[in-house]
This record gives sequence, C-alpha cells and structure tokens, in this order.
Amino acid sequence: MDEQIMLKAQTLIEALPYIQKFNRKIIVIKYGGSAMADENLKKSVIQDVVLLKLVGFKPIIVHGGGKDISKWVQKSGMEPRFVNGLRVTDEPTMEIAEMVLNRVNKSLVNMVQELGVLGVGISGKDGGLLHVQKKLSGGEDIGYVGDVDAVNPKILYDLLEKDFLPIVCPIGYDDEFNTYNINADDAACAIAKAVKAEKLAFLTDVEGVYRDPKDPSTLISELNTDEMNELLGSGNVGGGMLPKLNNCLDAVNNGVNRVHIMDGRIAHCLLLEIFTNKGIGTAILHNEAERFFKEGK
Repeated sequence: MDEQIMLKAQTLIEALPYIQKFNRKIIVIKYGGSAMADENLKKSVIQDVVLLKLVGFKPIIVHGGGKDISKWVQKSGMEPRFVNGLRVTDEPTMEIAEMVLNRVNKSLVNMVQELGVLGVGISGKDGGLLHVQKKLSGGEDIGYVGDVDAVNPKILYDLLEKDFLPIVCPIGYDDEFNTYNINADDAACAIAKAVKAEKLAFLTDVEGVYRDPKDPSTLISELNTDEMNELLGSGNVGGGMLPKLNNCLDAVNNGVNRVHIMDGRIAHCLLLEIFTNKGIGTAILHNEAERFFKEGK
C-alpha cells in the first residue's frame, strides 16, 4: 500500500488519544503576530481552530491587532507612541483601536463561517465580559489602557453551549463604562483562568521557550511550574518573552491545565502541537500533571 496513505493513517491514530482526552474541553487560543499578518497563515490557523471545534473541543479565540491599529493611527495623521512596550492610548487612538479591532474581529468571524462553523464576534464589553482598571506604565499614565480585574464568562458559556465559536477582541470597560484597550495576551490569560480552560495556546513569532535564547537547539518541549520558576530566575529570559511567560505561569497556577507557546509562522502549528506526541512548541504544565511528549517520537 502507498506509504503516504499509511503515514496519513498513522497521523490520525496518533491524534486519537488527544481527541479523546480533550473532548468537550475548553481551549483558549491567543491569536496575533505574523500569523495574523499573512493571509495564508491566517487561513491555516482558522482551519486548525475549526477542526478542533469539529472534533469536539470548545475553542475560544482571543485576538490582537496592534500592527493594524498602528497603521490606521498613522493614516489618521497621528504618530503611534509606546512607553515600555505599551501603546499610549488617548481618546482618538482608543476610537481608532476599537474600530480596527472590531473590523479584524468580523473578518475572523467570516473566515470561520466560510468553513461551515458559526462564529460570534464579541468584545470584552459585551455581556460585561472584561472589567478593567487603568494600567500605569512605570507609574506613568498612558491613557485608555486597561488591566483586567474581573471576568464575567457567562456570555462565553452561553455561546459555547449553543455550539457557537466565540471570537473576542481585547477591549474592556471600567466602573464609569469608559472603553479601554487591553493587551491581547493579558485578555487571553484572564479569560482562560475564568473559564478554567484545559488549554491556553499562544501563537507567537518564536518557536517556543529556550534554555538559552541564543541556541535554537535548546528548545524545551515541556516545562512544569517549578522548572518555569527556575528558568525565570535564571536571567536567560528577557524582552517581550518575560511578561508572556509570567502570564503563562499565572494561568497554570490559576486553574488552566496546560499552556502552549508555539510558532504561529508555521502552518497548522496548533494541530501539530496539540495532536502529535512530539509537538513543535513548548507546553507549560502543573508539577503533578502527566507529561505527554515522548522524546524521540
């Protein structure tokens, strides 16, 4: 028999225990970066999420849109400004951010529905999903940028129960119902904790977590929380990865069973990480959790 056909069958059989284990479980996917900028990659991510839905997972997408926001801010004759990596968001910038994120949101809904699954796009304002407090950057006021301090997941549970795929853009509100921009990583982490997600998957522009960032051969397949604390204390993690890894650790310590960091620039990275023995990124898990990846397979 054709070897390629047998390989396909083997791949499906390899996926079976993962499909059984995670059937009807919630998975939160934080979607942004290059995977969002490239049309072909965008299609492959949405195909992955739709497949997860059709084999019994309950996916929730939380997306960013920072590059698009910067583009439209410039088109409006303003200059994007950042303090410590956070966008300074005055009222006109917030107005643009909300319009752009809603536009991105509905384009993702469209892509999901083209593949035969019903998507519903919401922001953190809908159903009181994401309540925030003003976020300061090193003590400096950077405008309408929020830190999530409360999540009401009822709207997500209702959508999942009715078989919809929720797609969330990271916008929240405060006590006075002012609108705030939220870092998409923070929003995904807050939502994953609130719904006690089985998995939280970050699609990033790196392959995963390295013991030594300068050496690609030191990619780590799995880390438990003790190993993650050790790595964070080693001084080997810096730049934009540090807040992301702290978010991951926070999620695992607060009810999320597994956090995956993977390279969104690789087509079908979600399927490869979740459904194969080796995986392609890094999984972060509880100390007592079962390790899945079998080295050498």
